[in-house]
Parts: sequence; structure tokens; C-alpha cells
Amino acid sequence: MKTLRSTLSILALLSTLPSVAARADSPGAGGDRDATMTSGAETYRHVCQACHMANGKGGVGAAVIPALAGNPKLASPIYPATVVLNGYGAMPWFNGVLTPQQIADVVNYVRTHFGNSYKDTITVDTVKAMAGPPPHPMH
Repeated sequence: MKTLRSTLSILALLSTLPSVAARADSPGAGGDRDATMTSGAETYRHVCQACHMANGKGGVGAAVIPALAGNPKLASPIYPATVVLNGYGAMPWFNGVLTPQQIADVVNYVRTHFGNSYKDTITVDTVKAMAGPPPHPMH
């Protein structure tokens, strides 16, 4: 009975507080197809950084997140574009979630940052040609 009274008192107190809209960063890839991500750096920060970390070194926790920093698999832009489009292991696919421009931008960004210095780039047209139809989620 005492717990119920305490809970009701807390609820009554909360109801007197002014409402405040929640403020957060963009929802990343799962939300509203944020078209405001207009650079590879912005796409990385809003979508990739949560798992691959701000320094691109990945991590180990509930899953092993590979490092992008100094990763020789990034030597060809086709490999990271394929992984971003189709997913791989614990990484989800982003085909149909990110635009081809955002995918090209983030692949080119990762390949020129975090200790990577690959000069060739992937074009939006190449990403479009690689993309195909977005995967259908399993029901």
C-alpha cells in the first residue's frame, strides 16, 4: 500500500511539470531517411559511428565490429560499397535506407580517413549499378 501511494505521489508530481519535447540527434539509418546528411562525414557520424566508433577502430562487445582504420579490405571501393549495400555479418544492409549518393560519400570518406589514404573513389553511378532492388525484410 505504501508503494502504491509513493507511485501515485510521483505521478502526481510529474503531471505538474511542464512538458518538454525530447531532443536527440538524428535517428540514423533506421529513421526518416535523413536527407540532410550531405557529406560522407555526416553520414558516418549519424549512421556508422555508433558501431565503428568515432576513431574508426571498431570494437568488441555484443559483437565484433571491424576496424575501418587502416583496413586493407578498403583498398578497392567495391568491397565497402558491397558491404554497405548488402550488409555482412552483424552489419545490416543500407540499400534503400541510404541514398546512392550517401553510400558513395561515406565509402569515399572512410577510404580517406582513419589512417586510410586510398585515392580512387566510387561514383554514385557505380553504387546505383551495384544496388539492385532493396532487400525485403523477413516476416
